[in-house]
Amino acid sequence: MATEFKFLGNNMEKISSYYGIFLIIWGFAVSYVSNSESLTSLIPTFLGILILVFALFALFIPSKKKLFMHIVVIFGLITFIGGLDLIRNYNSLFNNFWGDLSKFMMMLTGLFFTYLCVKSFIHARKQNSK
Repeated sequence: MATEFKFLGNNMEKISSYYGIFLIIWGFAVSYVSNSESLTSLIPTFLGILILVFALFALFIPSKKKLFMHIVVIFGLITFIGGLDLIRNYNSLFNNFWGDLSKFMMMLTGLFFTYLCVKSFIHARKQNSK
């Protein structure tokens, strides 16, 4: 029987759900703490909602798990790429503390999340070839 990829005892659907929840909370928290009236401070929240929704679809509709998890990794990669915007303003890094901190968080966590997703896909491919 094939085993699925796990990180810290959780499969990727659960990790994706937790990551989506984290992004949702982060976006609301940064918007609240920074008193931001801009919708751009909620970008992590929007991405987190999409990741969470598709991760939950993968959990509850196992016949379409592969499709939904591929969609999840796309939004994880978009999170990473969105965080890379931090590099564009390297001369004035952290002048907008909360905005830049949010981009930094998206860059690091998006990269790590995408890395886990790729490791999971490689693991699944190896299991299918056995």
